[in-house]
Amino acid sequence: MSRNEKYCTMFEWLNNRSSLGQYMGESGAERPPDEEGEGIPRSDRIDIKEVDGQVRELREFAQGLLTDKIYLENEIGQLKKRSSRLEEELRHLRSPPFIIGNVQDVLDDDRAIVRSSNGTVFLVSRNRRLPEAELRPGTRVALNQDSLSIIDVLSDAHDPLVAAAEIIDTPGVDYDDMGGLDEQIERLKEAIELPLLKPEAFEEFGITPPKGVLLCGPPGTGKTMLAKAVATQTQATFLGMVGSELAQKYIGEGGRLVRELFDLARQRSPAIIFIDEIDAIGAKRLDAATSGDREVQRTLMQLLAEMDGFSEVPDVKIIAATNRPELLDEALLRPGRFDRIIEIPLPDEDGRKAILKLHLGNMPLEKGVKIKSLIDSTEGFSGAEIKALSLEAGIRAIKDGRKKVSSEDLSNAVEIVKKNRNKSSDSDQIHYG
Repeated sequence: MSRNEKYCTMFEWLNNRSSLGQYMGESGAERPPDEEGEGIPRSDRIDIKEVDGQVRELREFAQGLLTDKIYLENEIGQLKKRSSRLEEELRHLRSPPFIIGNVQDVLDDDRAIVRSSNGTVFLVSRNRRLPEAELRPGTRVALNQDSLSIIDVLSDAHDPLVAAAEIIDTPGVDYDDMGGLDEQIERLKEAIELPLLKPEAFEEFGITPPKGVLLCGPPGTGKTMLAKAVATQTQATFLGMVGSELAQKYIGEGGRLVRELFDLARQRSPAIIFIDEIDAIGAKRLDAATSGDREVQRTLMQLLAEMDGFSEVPDVKIIAATNRPELLDEALLRPGRFDRIIEIPLPDEDGRKAILKLHLGNMPLEKGVKIKSLIDSTEGFSGAEIKALSLEAGIRAIKDGRKKVSSEDLSNAVEIVKKNRNKSSDSDQIHYG
């Protein structure tokens, strides 16, 4: 018999026992039996202690049931809350997506002009529950896909592409890591490093420090390394982007990325913005034949506007690099924007010697390796190509199981690099003005 069945039987027995009155007086007092217990059948006698024990068990059982009831009620309440949350989440998942836009102007309490993410400008209504102070030009908002009304105000988080441009750690590149660029390094120090380290000196002399520097030269000559070296020396935040990343497909997207890039630089100042391949967005403005060309020109105009506004933030500098400076718009090259144009040519004999010494200095070389002949055979090589040949020579020695690099390894590496150069077509050759 189960516990519940036992207690149900006990309850039924107590309720149906009419003979209790046989042993209790009218007042409820117990009627004692005679000395010999005569007159009371043995089967009908009640053990009071046993009954009290059973009553206590029943009370404990009832208390347990009450506890279980309270627990189950709490459990039901938790399940109802969870069900409500799931229903709310399901409702959000079923709701249509929102369009991201930027407020351009607030006309009155009910209307505003916004530009959507695809560049289209709309006159829309706004949610009256939104604080009026939060709706100002430039604010990112969520628009209803159907009515285009302003639903919510979004945080001013930077675009992931812009946020990824920041190099959190120090670039870790030093001037000693580059050879044959002493003159270019000195000019770059004067234009970028000196104003960041000694701004008060420029104020004393009443002159405005340079805003930006343009590095031009063939690929692999060390333009990016120079920019990183300056950031390391000045302990400035380094923000690096490629010009093609700013050339966006949709109207207004390129300009927005430029604004956010410069805004991030102001927040992280002192900072250095490095734009590689700036000719992708800084080419000469011609009669635009396609919408893509017109969007690139809009991005260029935004870049010019941001550079003109840099006078308010002296501890933010811009360095740009290009392989084809002759393609750049004249508006970029005028003083006040790129104040210095530093040409970084292919290394001459002394430059190649310095670069080879830098890359072969820690490499075990066999006796008889002639650096002079290597310098002559690398004429026309960039710094990156000289680094590549040292890598190729080292790999060849390791592959053959040798402990040192031979002259043959270096000669073969030179030929490998030359073959890689010849693979490029004549259309890919770079010309400089």
